[in-house]
Amino acid sequence: MIDNAPVMAERTLGVVGGSGLYDLPGLDDVEEVVVETPFGEPSDAYLVGNVGDTKVVFLARHGKGHRLAPGEINYRANIWGLKKLGCEQVISVTAVGSMKEKIAPGDIVLVDQLFDRTSKRASTFFKDGVVAHVALADPICTKLSGSLEQAARRTPGGLHRGGTYLCIEGPSFSTKAESRIYRQWGVDVIGMTNLPEAKLAREAELCYAVMALATDYDCWHEGEEEVSVPAVLAMMQKNVERAKAIVVDLARHPPDTGDCKCRFALDGAIMSDLDKAPPETLVRLDLLLARQISEARDAPASRG
Repeated sequence: MIDNAPVMAERTLGVVGGSGLYDLPGLDDVEEVVVETPFGEPSDAYLVGNVGDTKVVFLARHGKGHRLAPGEINYRANIWGLKKLGCEQVISVTAVGSMKEKIAPGDIVLVDQLFDRTSKRASTFFKDGVVAHVALADPICTKLSGSLEQAARRTPGGLHRGGTYLCIEGPSFSTKAESRIYRQWGVDVIGMTNLPEAKLAREAELCYAVMALATDYDCWHEGEEEVSVPAVLAMMQKNVERAKAIVVDLARHPPDTGDCKCRFALDGAIMSDLDKAPPETLVRLDLLLARQISEARDAPASRG
């Protein structure tokens, strides 16, 4: 039987990103932790260590060696594992294409909105007898993103606070027609991985923020070469050292999000009567529903 009690720590920061972020300066007492989840296998083992007084839990989103395409990533298992290891805050570090002239390759964008164009991904923990509708009007944690901005401004380079991230299914890049239409929609950057990741983080009551690293101008910019894997990798190499410095800075100065509304996202969101839910579903969701299940068990029995 799976022990669904989360591993708690005073401060635990989750980081989801590329394998280039593994080598964080100042990360001590490092160990790999394999987590079994009721939703299958995460992308890889979690790398767990300490930066000062903060525990940092890192996961390579695509697995070591970039084995998983965006649509193959087990987002539910990844987020469940972060929750299990005690994370309360999660930073997504992600490569994106810029959809606006002002966002140059090499810049960092701290997005505050997400637009979902994916269609084939499991995007909720809640099914099989338990239904939840979490609020997602503001999918990014303002408090966590604000602290991320403070850390980013202590590093040199272009930085943009706010913007909309468009998530496409992939793994192919956009056609020129698609790219031009997306620009007409007013989105700022385009990527393939932050959804349903953000939705699941909200269902897991985790504070979630995105550090988007612009690598190219997609394929809309007439004065630039079309996006390609070599171009993306070359720019990511330039960006990764700055990204690591920002993550370490944030780990040394994490915000207090104990009273953040992200941490109580399931309050009022559960539509189902948990007393009538299938026992196997409650076991699978126990890590996420511990507070609600405890309250339901402690409530006085109704009289007929």
